[in-house]
Amino acid sequence: MNSQKTVLIVEDEKNIVDILRFNLQREGYQTCEAYDGEDGLSAAVSSKPDLILLDVMLPKMNGFDVCRRLREQGDNVPVIILTAREEEADKVLGLEIGADDYITKPFSMRELIARVGANIRRTAMTPPAASAAAASAMPVSGDLSINTDSHQVFRAGKAIDLTQREYELLTFLASHPNKVYSRIDLMEQVWNYGYVGDDVRTVDVTVRRLREKIEVDPANPVYILTRRGAGYYFAV
Repeated sequence: MNSQKTVLIVEDEKNIVDILRFNLQREGYQTCEAYDGEDGLSAAVSSKPDLILLDVMLPKMNGFDVCRRLREQGDNVPVIILTAREEEADKVLGLEIGADDYITKPFSMRELIARVGANIRRTAMTPPAASAAAASAMPVSGDLSINTDSHQVFRAGKAIDLTQREYELLTFLASHPNKVYSRIDLMEQVWNYGYVGDDVRTVDVTVRRLREKIEVDPANPVYILTRRGAGYYFAV
């Protein structure tokens, strides 16, 4: 299955690129590489990869700016930020600008491969046209509907741009209405890996980004609600 999936590696340290390329190709992925931010951005646009491994500290343009530019262009390719620093601010900033995930150097190759697998798009097919997808989307609550075939979400019939992770979080909560999940539950169920250090902040940031996209008034949400001290749930 992975043979058709391409991972773009944007990293200025050649030895790290070589290790990543070797291990990803061994897992059946195709790879392409860029050694600075500008080349990374143009490679992301021209080669349309299925996932991007994106270093933060890059020549010419840093990883945050590359990710921000891609998201501004409406490109929702899954992005995993590679950061050399264990700084909470780096992780949160990466997620704020639309990255799907992050991994801190030095990382174990096994963990990185697992996260690539967990983040890569499940669908290789071309989604149907938005109007057709909207017509066949299942209403979940109020004017919110989800088409699970095309991985698209609609509010009042209009498509909403979500990252893969935002989509998965929404569909998971919506498929278990009114059930409260703790942050650790969600890390395990949606992110597919167990609780690691302060990673639960990832859940909070992703929920906030999701609310900004699906709620009419994100400060007073009606879909994804917080049960204080317990976690999040999808209200119906």
